Amino acid sequence: MNRQTLFNAQQPCVFDPLLSAGSSAIAPLFTEDQLGCNFNSNPWLYDGLISEMTLSGSTQQCLQLIAPVLRELSDGQHDRWLTLISPPQHVTAQWLRDAGLNRERILVLRPRGLQSSQELAYEALRLGCSHTVVSWFNQLQRAARSRLTRAAHMGSAQCLNIRHTAAI
Repeated sequence: MNRQTLFNAQQPCVFDPLLSAGSSAIAPLFTEDQLGCNFNSNPWLYDGLISEMTLSGSTQQCLQLIAPVLRELSDGQHDRWLTLISPPQHVTAQWLRDAGLNRERILVLRPRGLQSSQELAYEALRLGCSHTVVSWFNQLQRAARSRLTRAAHMGSAQCLNIRHTAAI
């Protein structure tokens, strides 16, 4: 499959199986009428290419929560890499093994020198060698989000950003 075909193919959201209308994974707390909004447009997506989740708690607890998501993304059904950009220090080769992730399908990248994690994420998305790039940015400004979205379009990839806030 060439790159143009990949770009034209419909790219499903990372969370589509969990958030689809028939899914029982997440029960809505309110109906559309109660909120006065339309759930047809997913509020967790930015242009369908960037998904974001916010986790609260210790790093170990948060890693336990995202392990199944990463495991699903690392399965052998994809012909490109799952790329982790500057993951928490607890994400080691041993943690990847213990979490049951397919290490043969994962790249873990950390910036070197003057390169920032956002620049590294941009390049990983733009190059198109990854089906999904997972980043850990607590603040993703509008300009940075737009730039990552453009890069995801160029590389026919998705981005999952994980925000980690301290436990209250």
